[in-house]
Amino acid sequence: MDFDVILVGAGPGGIYCAYELSRLAPQLSIAVFEAGHPLAARRCPIDGIKIKSCVGCKSCSIMSGFGGAGAFSDGKYNITNDFGGTLYEHLGRQQALELMRYVDEVNLRHGGEGTKLYSTAGTQFKKLCMQNDLRLLDASVRHLGTDINYIVLENLYAELKEKVTFFFDSPVGEIEQVEGGYAVHSGDRRFTCRTCVVSVGRSGSRWMEGVRRQLKIPTHSNRVDLGVRVELPADVFSHLTDELYESKIVYRTSKYEDLVRTFCMNPRGAVVNENTNGIITVNGHSYEDPAKQTGNTNFALLVSKHFSEPFKDSNGYGESIARLSNMLGGGVLLQRFGDLIRGQRSTQKRINESFVTPTLNATPGDLSLVLPKRILDGIIEMIYALDKIAPGTANDDTLLYGVEVKFYNMEVEVDENLETRYKGLYIIGDGSGITHSLSHASASGVHVARTIAAC
Repeated sequence: MDFDVILVGAGPGGIYCAYELSRLAPQLSIAVFEAGHPLAARRCPIDGIKIKSCVGCKSCSIMSGFGGAGAFSDGKYNITNDFGGTLYEHLGRQQALELMRYVDEVNLRHGGEGTKLYSTAGTQFKKLCMQNDLRLLDASVRHLGTDINYIVLENLYAELKEKVTFFFDSPVGEIEQVEGGYAVHSGDRRFTCRTCVVSVGRSGSRWMEGVRRQLKIPTHSNRVDLGVRVELPADVFSHLTDELYESKIVYRTSKYEDLVRTFCMNPRGAVVNENTNGIITVNGHSYEDPAKQTGNTNFALLVSKHFSEPFKDSNGYGESIARLSNMLGGGVLLQRFGDLIRGQRSTQKRINESFVTPTLNATPGDLSLVLPKRILDGIIEMIYALDKIAPGTANDDTLLYGVEVKFYNMEVEVDENLETRYKGLYIIGDGSGITHSLSHASASGVHVARTIAAC
């Protein structure tokens, strides 16, 4: 065999699996194949001046490369079983939390020291939310910030590159069963290994579906999250973000009884583009360094849609809505909340006159022409509900960017060690459909590394 272990994907799952393996079993030869660039070469060409929108790079530096899609996120590690995935269903609740705490310790040793750990325990806002038909989910949140998160990844890579062989800009086309293990095909090259760990993240969902079909790995249907990114003055949510940093709040709509939730809250952050399989969607970042902070806070409002038989392509459904947004706006659409309520599209003039200055250059438009009515009705209900605990959320000048889509892989069938029906083939991270967050994905990598090292 060329290597003892090959990891496909250098996102959080792959990084922490490689880290723990190199620590526990230094005698093993380990290779990591990554479709994107090394961390230092990950540069999005959008500068807001000469280049204001996505140019369709062959490899999106925001979504792919060392660190995965989380490399330029705001570095929030949520230590909880209440959201972020269902890892606890395979490992047990206590073990899942212990693994997430271990990941937090690794982050602190690699540049994250001094960052704050927030907690919802004992907060007054839980009662305030309940009094207004909202539910605040329990979590401890380590906020690294986009800048410190980058430093942690730099330090992890500096340590790993001496122990692990990295193949960057090397997308894997096929994984093949061979005698004694697996063959990984990248371009015209073929590498063999005894053990293969797949950690391709959400951006690899389409590729992952091809692999599971080829190897006939059973799966369970999953969901797609659709919604918008809200941007408003930071002072509107400061009473929550100063204490909790990120508040995961869930609301059940009165009209359809759908669940709408806040996601990825970025106090004093910026809204950014994402490119997934050529589709431009929206996300948010924030920084620990005060000099890089803005006067706005942004967060997503998402509605989860689960589909029953015979429809199975939840990601295809989400992609079709995102493509419609791209068709109308050439990328991300932007609308004032007041314009949406009045049934009128936003114009550049109205955006310029708004009291909220957008942090992302987006096309003014009408989100009601893109999002299904049921989803948009739920988002509007949620904004009015949030206005009760954060007055000002439902102001006319609150900005809505669309669409935000969170794609989830079909949940693959794995055992308690995250091993498939094939011995030595593991699927971890968001590519498994089991984890949906930095902390859960990283924890899954540590768990599999310990399993392999113990063999």
